[in-house]
Amino acid sequence: MLFLCTHNSARSQMAEGLLRGMAGDRFEPFSAGTEATHVRPGAIEAMGEIGIDISGQRSETLDRYLGEPFDYVVTVCDDANEACPVLPGARERLHWSFEDPSRAKGSEGERLEKFREVRDEIEARIREELMGDPATV
Repeated sequence: MLFLCTHNSARSQMAEGLLRGMAGDRFEPFSAGTEATHVRPGAIEAMGEIGIDISGQRSETLDRYLGEPFDYVVTVCDDANEACPVLPGARERLHWSFEDPSRAKGSEGERLEKFREVRDEIEARIREELMGDPATV
């Protein structure tokens, strides 16, 4: 399973961490971006609040995975969906559009709340579409 986002800094990183925490050995999640940057502190903090540590994850580019076989490739932002090349090793490609929490305005608390909202939306989508469980935490 490969999650793609433009910068591989928040949404795809949270999706990778969530799936790793939820699926055990059912999936082997990875994340990448059309560009590599860094994992956003807000993503790390929001995930830590639910007991998932993504602080050791690194932002990587899609190039690293171009020849790899994946059961699923999931774009988690509209820009990545548009920019993503055809991945011949992907059995199925999905697009989940989530708002970019790193663009949130306001106080630090308000910005963190946006990371929490997107984290929860990603978790719900994973539960429903990949795990077959509509319940949320």
